[in-house]
Amino acid sequence: MQCPVCQTPMIAIELDEVETDYCPECQGIWLDAGELEILLEDADQTRRLLDSFRPAETTETARLCPICLKSMQKVYVEPSNKAVLIDRCLKSHGLWFDRGELMQVLQQGAFDEQGKVAKLLREMYPPEE
Repeated sequence: MQCPVCQTPMIAIELDEVETDYCPECQGIWLDAGELEILLEDADQTRRLLDSFRPAETTETARLCPICLKSMQKVYVEPSNKAVLIDRCLKSHGLWFDRGELMQVLQQGAFDEQGKVAKLLREMYPPEE
């Protein structure tokens, strides 16, 4: 699977039964449909997060879904005090998070109050030094 940002082949990383696709070049993360719910381990939190998405008016270039190769929709995740702009496939294939955006969404939206997902993400994708 190619990265929707830089076209680098992504690598699959699995930890605790969650397989995500990671771009080693730009450090973005692709979550296939259903992987967000597995990460959060809570259907209500997942639904609350997905319900917070708001279509964005932006001049940022549309990215192609790495599965169907169709343009993805830019959406704001708004349960936080600072909306985060992410990409979602209109055919529900998944979500694209640029470097750091998934952690930002989870922390600002209080979707990871015990810090479990943040710890998992730090293990899967260690920050650059």
